[in-house]
Amino acid sequence: MSSTRIALGIEYDGSQYFGWQRQREVVCVQEVLERALSKVANHPVEVTCAGRTDAGVHATGQVVHFDCQFERAMPAWTMGVNSNLPDSVAVRWAREVPDTFNARFSATGRRYRYIIANQKMRPGILGRGLSHYHQPLDAERMHEAAQHLIGEHDFSAFRAAQCQSHSPNRCVTRIDVRRFGDFIVVDIAANAFLHHMVRNIVGSLLEVGKGEQSESWLATLLAGRDRTLAAATAKAEGLYLVQVDYPQEFDLPQLPPGPLWLPDC
Repeated sequence: MSSTRIALGIEYDGSQYFGWQRQREVVCVQEVLERALSKVANHPVEVTCAGRTDAGVHATGQVVHFDCQFERAMPAWTMGVNSNLPDSVAVRWAREVPDTFNARFSATGRRYRYIIANQKMRPGILGRGLSHYHQPLDAERMHEAAQHLIGEHDFSAFRAAQCQSHSPNRCVTRIDVRRFGDFIVVDIAANAFLHHMVRNIVGSLLEVGKGEQSESWLATLLAGRDRTLAAATAKAEGLYLVQVDYPQEFDLPQLPPGPLWLPDC
């Protein structure tokens, strides 16, 4: 039986899930999405995602693909699936794609944002979507330090011990740190990321922002390739997968990266 390949853009609040990947005895984003898709498809559906986010990590730009045995109008994969999803997960767009498309392996780049509420008291609104740091942070110093990471490098200093990637080399194409009132946004794009790479980078940038380390410290860490010399891993709550890039031939929608309550940046 022939099948149709569908790509979806997915948004979710990761604070309610034990990460993306389906696991026994805990609820994960993949599980609830596949359950909703299977109802609309009228057969079991398995999805492949662009990036497997960890427990507590959010997404506004996750991309998945799956194969369906029966024809469905595109609104079935948006409104129909959303009606079967919990409020914390939503389909943003749907597009039929060729069989050559793979949400993971066709991706040419990924972009994350880490959001810090930098104020004395913890926020009561959006608290599960932010990391709170009460100490004053110098976003300009953090930005200067971050520029040492641009380019292709061995990122072993910012790699989780349990990372399964065959190579520690990654190419960071941009990294910006900007303040918007009480919010500090770390915006980083690369061809791909190692396990905990963004959170480990942010953890070390925080040491620079607090004045505990110099702007050149990240260059020293990068050259040393020793994870034990870098700072602790930043909290999961502030991290968002906001964008995945693909070749133009697939003609996938390009939506604002979000989170939606952020200024346009």
